[in-house]
Amino acid sequence: MSDELLNLRKKIDHLDEEILARLAERAQCAKRIGEVKRGNLYRPEREAQVLRRLGEANPGPLPDVAVQRIFREIMSACLALEHPLKVAYLGPAGTFSESASRKHFGSAPTLVPTAAIDDVFREVEAGNADYGVVPVENSTEGAVGGTLDLLLANPLMICGEVKLRIHQHLLSKSEGIGAAKRLYSHAQSLAQCHEWLNRNLAHLSRVPVASNAEAARLASEDAESCAIAGEAAGELYGLNVLAKNIEDDPNNTTRFLVIARHDAGPSGRDKTSLVCSAPNRPGAMHMLLEPLARHGVDMTKLQSRPARGGLWEYVFYVDIEGHREDPEVAAALKELNDRAAFVKILGSYPVAVI
Repeated sequence: MSDELLNLRKKIDHLDEEILARLAERAQCAKRIGEVKRGNLYRPEREAQVLRRLGEANPGPLPDVAVQRIFREIMSACLALEHPLKVAYLGPAGTFSESASRKHFGSAPTLVPTAAIDDVFREVEAGNADYGVVPVENSTEGAVGGTLDLLLANPLMICGEVKLRIHQHLLSKSEGIGAAKRLYSHAQSLAQCHEWLNRNLAHLSRVPVASNAEAARLASEDAESCAIAGEAAGELYGLNVLAKNIEDDPNNTTRFLVIARHDAGPSGRDKTSLVCSAPNRPGAMHMLLEPLARHGVDMTKLQSRPARGGLWEYVFYVDIEGHREDPEVAAALKELNDRAAFVKILGSYPVAVI
């Protein structure tokens, strides 16, 4: 072994010891903050500010996203020293919702799988979980109507968002596809891989199931089947990857919302979500949206959804840039509230960092 290699390894050992000492010092500071605050230590806006600052200050050669993920885990572990979080998500284990929960909160929280999206809301509202993670829209399949309905009917608020690239894999207990007679997956995943399946596995019977994790479980018990699911589900059930990234759209992304009994304070780069209804008269939508344009507030999403109250009545889900406490946003929202038949602020929260 060369002297240069030995010296480099010694330097790495020394740096590792320095990093460990600084981590211990940071953890002690986090514990002291918990003793001073004596309340909820998790602040979404503070974490977003830290992650953005570190990304901007990163000198390389590690990419910004790697640095931010490392520090997400550090913050997660430090928070768990004082107040371990419980996070409910749409289960079972191995779903993309679980992956989104880990991406946002790190590895330290206790993750609580639920059977349905409304169960996530119920767990958080009842205080059995501190936070919940629910899917709200997919870049190819559109909005998740059940989540939108629950946001309207429930007192919980949005305090964060997660954007997760969705990579679908063909998984099987077998080493090859030759013996397969059926394919399990969630209906949305089957739709996301529709063209690939038509080209490569048109002969297989497609069986929709409740989740991709359930598809992986069924495939693990049946050598004559395969499943479409994510990497986490394949690892959980010990399946072989027969084909990777088979989604038709390589940019396939799902957006998840983090829900809680509170939203987030201003972080400097925020988003506000709301739902409103327009009075039934000509030009009503223009009347509602005009204050946003006049106050220079950018609208990033407008989604209509049938209202539960009557036939052909609709509510409108709107995302705008900025925090509800920002002066221009507050002014626009005040005018909107005066003009609309109904307005509910669903929450202000940091734009997804990583």
